[in-house]
Amino acid sequence: MSVVKINVLTVPAEMRQELERRFSSRAGMVESADGFEWFELLRPVEGTDRYMVYTRWRSEDDFRRWTESRAFQRGHGEGGGAGHGHGQEQGQEAGQGHGHGEGAGHGHGQSPAATAAELWSFEVVQSTGPGGQES
Repeated sequence: MSVVKINVLTVPAEMRQELERRFSSRAGMVESADGFEWFELLRPVEGTDRYMVYTRWRSEDDFRRWTESRAFQRGHGEGGGAGHGHGQEQGQEAGQGHGHGEGAGHGHGQSPAATAAELWSFEVVQSTGPGGQES
């Protein structure tokens, strides 16, 4: 059963373009990870300053292995400044993943573009595509 991780990033208006640029520059990093199924960066269109980073994985273990990989650490500025991360829930140890809380955000080794992040985790119970085709 697939799992979905949604990183909710609070991004001030003046940092939106920078956040999107940083995501564009990391294109291809996660796509080669074992168990990776899908990625989307969702831009808010009305009434909120929260972006959503949607990733879908074959399993929780595949997701965990990605967050522990060198490619993840390079792409997320770990080991130094705050990155946007994908690993741990809010309230857990900072510097390791989604939901670092205040002051965290998609840093990529630079100052953070987001002011806060939180991780939402889901299991895929039902999925359908065009024509009602289930995946």
